[in-house]
Amino acid sequence: MAVLPFTELSDILGLCLKKSEVECLIRIFHSLVERADVRLDNTGLDRNTFRAILHSIFGMTDDMLMNRVFFAFDKDNDNYINVKECVKGLSVFLRGTFEEKLKFCFEVYYFNGDGYISREKMFDMLNSLHQQSPEEETDGGINELVDITLKKMDYDSDGKISFADFEKAVKEDKLLLEVFGPCLPEAKGQGGLAFTQSQMGNPLKNTEPT
Repeated sequence: MAVLPFTELSDILGLCLKKSEVECLIRIFHSLVERADVRLDNTGLDRNTFRAILHSIFGMTDDMLMNRVFFAFDKDNDNYINVKECVKGLSVFLRGTFEEKLKFCFEVYYFNGDGYISREKMFDMLNSLHQQSPEEETDGGINELVDITLKKMDYDSDGKISFADFEKAVKEDKLLLEVFGPCLPEAKGQGGLAFTQSQMGNPLKNTEPT
């Protein structure tokens, strides 16, 4: 399996990770690809493998949001997370600034590239989020939550949330950063690269070929 060229490594080092941390993540990535038995002509992590990592390492449980996080990582839209995409994405997870995490969450939430979180998207995400809860909300209850959210975050009153709306609301109340569901790691996933390096192989142990 090819090693990431130095020029691409230098490009990645423009992020908030140290060179040693980037090299650590590259080694982890190649280990995961080998464990997942990915074909060499599609070098990367497919969606199921990536979801297993999000669940086991970063504590994510919402199927819809795990899919959206996958597509947020997959910048070239080839349905695989390659090494550069993996390192860049994990840099936000593990060492991202508040601004980087804010942009990442918004990208996960608006998802389809139109730059807005529509009422329909809010309903789908909040509905999915509450299905994880022991107290299920009715459609009417979810619609009320959408109305409350729009009232709090839709500053220009156009019935949808732009990045400018989202940024302003989150800066005023940081608890709104993951208002539509957790798309950043739980605390256990924020212990840094030492934790990631020691644990990253575990979620795939049941997917190895027998």
